[in-house]
Amino acid sequence: MEVQGKVKMIGETQTFGNNGFRKREIVVTTEEQYPQHIMVEFVQDKTDLLNNYQVGQNVKISINLRGREWVNPQGETKYFNSIQGWRIENLQAAAPQGAPDMPPVPPADAFEPASNLNTEDHDDLPF
Repeated sequence: MEVQGKVKMIGETQTFGNNGFRKREIVVTTEEQYPQHIMVEFVQDKTDLLNNYQVGQNVKISINLRGREWVNPQGETKYFNSIQGWRIENLQAAAPQGAPDMPPVPPADAFEPASNLNTEDHDDLPF
């Protein structure tokens, strides 16, 4: 799946616990009738992917939806969802810079009618 939009915020890399788990969040605002502010987290070595991006850039983020179950001390089961990014692309770099150059069109007087046609030659085309 993918999310496209304009970067609204890029957080700092956070490190948790003794195992060195790393997480970094980015918020992207979609460009649609009702814009949505989508928070996507990048984890572990993927946190470095955000180093080359800035607020205001149009990006496309490849994501995975993650869900987990947790039972609290009272025995109640809770469910949590997260959106995890694994690739990010700058859409402005992918946009074409302009129309491709077209070869010049020769002027209309550059074309001459064929003069070596024999009107008695029969056309053998079926149409």
